[in-house]
Amino acid sequence: MITTSFPYLSLLIFIASLLVFLEYKTKAKFFEYLPAIVILYFTVMTLATLECWTKTDEINSAYRAFKSNLLPAMIFLMLIQSDISRILKLGKKILLTFFLASFSISLGFIVMFIFFHTLFEPESWKTFGALSGSWMGGTGNMIAIQESLGLSSDKMGNVLLIDSIDYALWVMTLLALVPFAKRFNRWTKSDGIILEKLEASLTDEQNKIPISFPSLFMLLGLALMISVVAQEIAPYLPTTTFLTETTWVVIFATFSGIVVGMTPLSKEASAQPLASIMLYLVVALIASRANFSELTDAPLYIVAGFVIIAIHAIIMVIFAKIFKLDLFSLGVASLANIGGVASAPILAGAYNKALIPIGILMAMMGYIVGTFMGLGVASILELIA
Repeated sequence: MITTSFPYLSLLIFIASLLVFLEYKTKAKFFEYLPAIVILYFTVMTLATLECWTKTDEINSAYRAFKSNLLPAMIFLMLIQSDISRILKLGKKILLTFFLASFSISLGFIVMFIFFHTLFEPESWKTFGALSGSWMGGTGNMIAIQESLGLSSDKMGNVLLIDSIDYALWVMTLLALVPFAKRFNRWTKSDGIILEKLEASLTDEQNKIPISFPSLFMLLGLALMISVVAQEIAPYLPTTTFLTETTWVVIFATFSGIVVGMTPLSKEASAQPLASIMLYLVVALIASRANFSELTDAPLYIVAGFVIIAIHAIIMVIFAKIFKLDLFSLGVASLANIGGVASAPILAGAYNKALIPIGILMAMMGYIVGTFMGLGVASILELIA
């Protein structure tokens, strides 16, 4: 049994690195439906349930220090890659489809919670608030909202359970619909010209500066300093019951990343691996505090997740008919929200390899808006509760 911080952190990093290595080396189709980050959560959660480590003062201190300090740095590095000028090239119709997906998911959370909230515990609005961050951005946004709302890590099991099971089935559904795209497009009367224009105007990572030791080291130092500055400034900003110091830290890191993303630093490929390493470690830390025995309401949460997706899908199909949207745009916009950068490019590539950049850019939009929209959904859920 582990009782000190160094073995505890080393084990978490080893498990995360091993899963990433296996995903990269094997290229197994299994990882398309259950990414390494999802397997990581349940692997670490299993070890925590088996009490492979105990919550000693030293381990608790290491957990708090690493999680709170890495989160702003991770958000900053993720958003550096979100070059707004490239995102705007997607065009009005694609942007409309993305925000339609975000709106329909938000509405799905609100409608579901109106009917289901009495079946959940009093603070379940925080659970679904965190999940909304994931389903309108990504895992990083979910963690940012968790911190902002003060949702304890032992309550995150249900969030990750919905996020993995419901998400995996939705990805499989959208991939299975690819062969029916032409039939769907005839029904909505979509002309398909928009995709031809996008294929001609966008290329995948064509201007990225290759990963190098100096840029890797510099971006690491910059990200950690952003974390320090954010945490130093936050105590001096006005707070409310909803707008906490942690929320200000998240907001500062988010805007810093967006601003720096408009500079030449957005072309540094080194930001992506650094952000991913921090994300995997933060997810492993959260999972290390969870326990399977605490998932007593898991089936109900999973059903609630499917209700949210069903409402989202119905709204998207209705608007596709009204605005003559194609199935590709609908599917990638949906996964850019619900699946993020891990799955949107996969679906885009299933239609045409040349469309992969669109999936990446739409997912990057989710990184930018996911935290703010998730916090907005959480505030509405709190009123309903």
